[in-house]
Amino acid sequence: MNRKEFIIKSFLATAGLSLFYSWQVEPFWLEFVHQDLPIKNLPSKLHNKVLMQISDLHVGNRFDYNFLIDSFQKAKSYKPDIVVYTGDFVCWEDNPEQFEQLKIVMKEAVLGTLGTIAILGNHDYGSNWKEEYVADEISKILTDSKIQMLRDEKADISGLNIYGFEELWGMNFHPENLTTTINPDEANLVLCHNPDVCDLDVWNGYKGWILSGHTHGGQCKPPFLPPLILPVKNREYTSGIIDLDDGRMLYINRALGHSYQVRFNCRPEITIFTMKSI
Repeated sequence: MNRKEFIIKSFLATAGLSLFYSWQVEPFWLEFVHQDLPIKNLPSKLHNKVLMQISDLHVGNRFDYNFLIDSFQKAKSYKPDIVVYTGDFVCWEDNPEQFEQLKIVMKEAVLGTLGTIAILGNHDYGSNWKEEYVADEISKILTDSKIQMLRDEKADISGLNIYGFEELWGMNFHPENLTTTINPDEANLVLCHNPDVCDLDVWNGYKGWILSGHTHGGQCKPPFLPPLILPVKNREYTSGIIDLDDGRMLYINRALGHSYQVRFNCRPEITIFTMKSI
């Protein structure tokens, strides 16, 4: 084998391994990300309690959703006190089969010992994000799975107020009506599927944490470069912690599921927050 043939074959072998890795390895290589979550006015009884964020399951036929069930089983070992699901439970395919698939997955859902909350994402609104019956059916499935749905609503879990926004791309997005009710002297947390909402004039002076998903971290991220594709207007909103410089802190979860079965340098994530009193 001459030098040119060696280089070509080495390149093809490397490319083949990279494709195999991004298709069959990393999409199923779950990472549990540990992060402190300091919350003003947090009741002392919640100090050091665990809040788990799970986002973007994308149940459907684009990948083997048994991976989600297996991930849930691993997540349960952390015995979370509060669990929040931040939207996109299905990859809608104009087929009610997704409802039955979601029921199978959510039978094994991770539940918090103190409470479990969920909000909707864009895929949960069906085709073109305009089919409200899809959102209503998904909400019913989650409620039947002992999960409290928030659709521009608040839940009080042991003194922590969790505000769940409706989906930005859906049909019922009016969070400004909800944020006017936030009391800054209480412990507050906002769930919002699409982080682009952070740039809208709907916050009414809210200061605190916002937990989002939607971006999947881009799913494929070249080393030392930003993701090539992000479904947001603000391309600063990729993943992890972002200080919004106005008293708000944003955390973007990289998603547990995938729009398509491909990931590179962007492993699927479940976030383990340890709440801290400040």
